[in-house]
Amino acid sequence: MNKTFRYLELIVGSLLYPVAINLFLVPAGLNSGGLIGFAQILSWLFMGSTAAIAGIINFCFNIPLFSLAYKNLSMGFIRKTVLSLVIQTVAMQSIPVAQTMILPDVISNALLAGVLGGLGVGLCLRSGGSAGGMDILGVYLSKVRRNFSVGKLSYALNAVILTWNGILFGMQSALYSLLFVMVCYFVSDRVHIQNIDVWALIITVNPNIKHEINEQMGRGVTWWNGNGAYTGRQQEILVTCINKYEVRQLSKLVKTLDPDAFVILNDGSPIRGNYEKRLV
Repeated sequence: MNKTFRYLELIVGSLLYPVAINLFLVPAGLNSGGLIGFAQILSWLFMGSTAAIAGIINFCFNIPLFSLAYKNLSMGFIRKTVLSLVIQTVAMQSIPVAQTMILPDVISNALLAGVLGGLGVGLCLRSGGSAGGMDILGVYLSKVRRNFSVGKLSYALNAVILTWNGILFGMQSALYSLLFVMVCYFVSDRVHIQNIDVWALIITVNPNIKHEINEQMGRGVTWWNGNGAYTGRQQEILVTCINKYEVRQLSKLVKTLDPDAFVILNDGSPIRGNYEKRLV
């Protein structure tokens, strides 16, 4: 993907999340969960407003996480994440918080905020960076602990934050905040195509495709010999696992080496075993 376009995705995504918070979430009295949700609570405790200094607190919380990223993740990821956090912080402090709910009821505001927030987070991740917070931790843990459940850690953190939010602002606020978090996760998972696993079945007469997948994409391939029932021609049957972001690269590679190759792609299936999940 064009480098300029990826940075454009990052900038747009970094702006969408503060828009969701300041225009829809905060006016409805809801919490975003995650580190920003924790920052919202601290901002309310110290300043009497969940949006007053939440962006600045969130930026400070992310500084220790960068020590993990610096040692284990690429400089491209770090640069984009820093840029995203700077944009988010400036936007959260600059975008005026709506004094009343823009939409007529709390649930509508929670749903729209979830869509905008999820789109923002997903675009940041798809661009090769992140929106900070749990995203940094998730990418880091996916690198160093292949079987670690980032989802469970995220659920546990959000459970603590939303429970605290419920104690301070009431159970209704906590439940609608949970709705926002769920919608946000749902949307971001579908926008962040690197998080969608795909297995590919390739039937080809070119014996070099499997080697090129190894060398150009760094993906493993299992193969065996087969024969066409109609033509009787001997062919190779290849199976490899990639993510949805890599589908275009695989398709281009196969088409270049064998334009007549037969390719079947299946996404969304759980993949276990020695498979490297590449979130960025």
